[in-house]
Parts: sequence; C-alpha cells; structure tokens
Amino acid sequence: MSDWLTAMENEAQASVLVTVALVEGSGPREAGAKMRVTLDGQMDTIGGGHLELRAVEMAKTMLATGDTRVRLERFALGPSLGQCCGGVVHLAFEYVDASLKESLAVLRERRQQDSWRLTALDGEPASALFDADGSLIAGTPGQAPDTFSRERSTHVAQGREGRRWLVDPCLAPRAHLTLFGAGHVGAAIVRALAHLPCNITWVDEREDMFSSALPAGLPDNVRLAATDTPEEFVAMAPPGGSFLVMTHSHALDQRLTQAIMERADAGWFGLIGSYTKRKQFEHRLRARGVPDERIAAMVCPIGMPGIRNKAPAVIAASVACQLLMVWEEAAAAALAAPLRLASASTPPRRQPRAAIHPL
Repeated sequence: MSDWLTAMENEAQASVLVTVALVEGSGPREAGAKMRVTLDGQMDTIGGGHLELRAVEMAKTMLATGDTRVRLERFALGPSLGQCCGGVVHLAFEYVDASLKESLAVLRERRQQDSWRLTALDGEPASALFDADGSLIAGTPGQAPDTFSRERSTHVAQGREGRRWLVDPCLAPRAHLTLFGAGHVGAAIVRALAHLPCNITWVDEREDMFSSALPAGLPDNVRLAATDTPEEFVAMAPPGGSFLVMTHSHALDQRLTQAIMERADAGWFGLIGSYTKRKQFEHRLRARGVPDERIAAMVCPIGMPGIRNKAPAVIAASVACQLLMVWEEAAAAALAAPLRLASASTPPRRQPRAAIHPL
C-alpha cells in the first residue's frame, strides 16, 4: 500500500525521502505524499510532472554530492514550473541516515497502527517517531518538541525557539471492509483494493478458494478468515466498518444480511445481486422486523450507476470507486473533529500547550 515505505529492495542503498510538507492552493498531490529517490530511480510519486522531475533531480544531487542536510524547498507551480495546478508546494528532502532508517523500519512493522514522525528542518539533525499515546518509539529523547498537533495532516510547525519541524502523521488505514465470498468477483475486488488505503477481512467457508482465487499471493492489506461460522465476523468488524456480501449461497447471504442489519454501528453495506434479489431480501427483512431505514441503506445492486458490464473486473472497478467515495466522505468528517494536542515527550514533561505552533 505504501511503496515509498516498502518497495526498497536494498535498504543499504543510499536514498532521499521527499515529502509534500505543505500545499498552498492547488497541487498535484496532498500534504503527506512521499517518494523515495535513489541514484538509480524512485519509488512512489509526489504527483509527476515538472515538479516531480525537479524534486528527483535535487534528491539525486544530494546523493551524488553527499549532502545530508534536511531541506525545505518552495516550488511555485505556475511561474517556475509551468504546471497548470497554479499553487505553491513545499517539499521536504531528507537523506535517509541511520536515525531515519530506524524510524522507517519501525513504521513498516506498525503499518496497522498510528504513528507520528517529526523531523527538524533547522539546526542540528533531529528526528523522532511517536505512537498514538505520544510515547517515543524511535529517535532520540529530548530532541523533538514536547507537544504537537495530532489532528492535522502533514504540516510544518514552529517551536518557541523558532525552530521549524516537519510533523508527518503516518496513520493506519481507517477504512475496513469485511468481504464475504471468495468467488471470481470477490477475488477481483481484492485485487482492485490491493493498493488502496484500506484493510480487508476476507471471509469464506472454503479455505481452498483463497489460494485458487489469488495464485500470485495475498496483498498486504488482506487478512483471510476460513470459517464455518462467517456470521461471527460481522460481530468482529470494527464500528463503522464496511460490509460486502457475495457468497456462493443465497441462504448464507440472507443470514449475513440479517446479522449486519442487527449492528446499529455498521457502515456501508453492499449485497451483490439484481433488483429482484433485493426485493426478495427486503420482504424477508421486514418480516423479521428490520426497520425500513436500515433496509433502504442496503446497497443492492452494487456498483456505480451506468456501469452495466458484469465481468468480475468491471464490477470490482465499479465497487472500488463506490467504496472510495464512502471512505473519503468518512475521512473528511473525521478531519472536522476538534483539534487536540498530544504529549510527545519521553518521559512526559509538563509544557505549555503552545510549545509548538502549526504554520
């Protein structure tokens, strides 16, 4: 899911981490987008175009000259680069030294947990990695600020002494899909979501179906559940999680639908099938006392309106688009949460709440 973090085949190879630190106006990628650059190439992208070309050139110059300083560079996309975005992008360039390499190794192990990475942009090199409790998990104690904003996306902040810091949330995917059914469409959906910011619990009664469905191997964001009691995984799903039901049995689809309807905190729910199947399920659900508003929220048929092709890959692309719309709306709502500050020191020290200010 994060090529900049996982695609390095040889970590001994020198590299520069390029991060979109700040975007003013319109930019090709959002703050927090990253790429790793080596003398031989790059992993991931900050949006392509002339901006990326210039960034790669600068990173390779750092590597060729042995320049290990952290740099924050400003790029006006329209006047200087001729890109139609027209905004201003600030890029942080970090030589991947031993300290940053340690943080990246920890991040690879913590892909399913929230972490916050802080790097000094001025003065002596300093970097640190914190967990969701504000505890230091990599880097040197005492270097990083005592408080920082956890609720913002990647940004540049300034301490009381005027030193600037890159505050870079590396968050676990919030989106979770429980997918019931390892048939052709289920496998196509897993492939479609393999590199998207989500986690998938893939459930089926037939264990052998998983290996035959994905002979090339399982994506990193997928966990398998071969079970005779798939309804249990409805209860185990996280609050607000999405559900997609497409098993080999209408009777099992019905049981799973009933279980999902009984969860008041269930998120988006899609059921594969025709309008005729929907009507049959609606009738049975009403007979079991399911409220009309819960039934109305069930998505069946699945997929984007106007896409009628029923090939598994087409259905998967359509449903992936549908899910991304749901998940991005949920992410936008989460960003509207009140701003809070998290302690970031180890051991904790009492400091004024304004110890570091977002720029």
